Amino acid sequence: MDVTRILHWGVGEMGAGMVRLVQEIPSLRSVSAVVRSGPKEGKDLGELAGLSRPLGIKAVSEPARAQRETPADLALHATGSFTREVFPQLEALVDLKLDVITVAEEMAAPWRREPELAARLDRLARERGVTVLGTGINPGFVLDTLIIALTGACWEVRKIRAARVNDLSPFGPVVMKTQGVGTTPEEFARGVAAGTIVGHIGFPESMRMIADALGWALDKIEESREPIISRTRRQTRHVLVEPGMVAGCRHTARGYMNGQVVIELEHPQQVLPGTEGTETGDYIWVDGNPPLNFANKPEIPGGIGTMAVAVNSIPLVRKAPPGLVMQPDLPVPRALSRRPGGGGKQA
Repeated sequence: MDVTRILHWGVGEMGAGMVRLVQEIPSLRSVSAVVRSGPKEGKDLGELAGLSRPLGIKAVSEPARAQRETPADLALHATGSFTREVFPQLEALVDLKLDVITVAEEMAAPWRREPELAARLDRLARERGVTVLGTGINPGFVLDTLIIALTGACWEVRKIRAARVNDLSPFGPVVMKTQGVGTTPEEFARGVAAGTIVGHIGFPESMRMIADALGWALDKIEESREPIISRTRRQTRHVLVEPGMVAGCRHTARGYMNGQVVIELEHPQQVLPGTEGTETGDYIWVDGNPPLNFANKPEIPGGIGTMAVAVNSIPLVRKAPPGLVMQPDLPVPRALSRRPGGGGKQA
């Protein structure tokens, strides 16, 4: 059996989860880890990932050193959300001739916001003979790749509408802040205007993937962010929401072609939606011939979903041609064979 050697860059919640998944798959082997210089440096990757046993891999702060000491074939990257933010790290990995899978949301379709950086990374990847993929549960799967797959059963597609309704309760303070949870409606409005309350990251990227797949040339994309005002008292480990305060953000994006909305994506995220009778789920409606409707309740969990899509894409990236690719460019990801007794419980 061919074994893919993995370098892990980033062992936060997503990165650590991917480390745990890799240990369950015989065709994958963790060989090195890169972290920001500080308290994590020098620690065993098993400890950093929350495993019950050490892996014998000491985290270092320099990818070149990691690759020099224990060569890897592919890097799993999880350090940020924005292309401009993670670009130097991705460039360094590509320069080391590593295939790369990153869960940075904007990297799902980096040509949308950062065309110059995307072109530069694509050119370097082709020169080095490696492949770079940005993916995750969303963008990367639910509101783009899954939609595209469903249209394969249509003779004609006129309009697409989709919604991902999810519970923010498991997330920490950073996510609460970016969604405006716990603010007043006035504070929410000021945060949206200032760019500190951003809602979902990835709508333009999902729009780009859907439009490219269907051969649609969108005229423009419009986004709106509205507060979800709570009528009940809600409390999680990280935030308290009193009645009248903001429980989350209803983020909507609309893609226009010839002056008409042809793609509409909605992502209302809030803490404890069940307190007011809201069911979570993933929903897709395709206005076409034939019309298609898809519903999955509750929603695919964002954490394990993102980890799984990234890890399951490893063999697809290894076989892909060099360059910067998007998830719909590859075969459909599928679950990898696990070790006997593995059930993903530690992820």
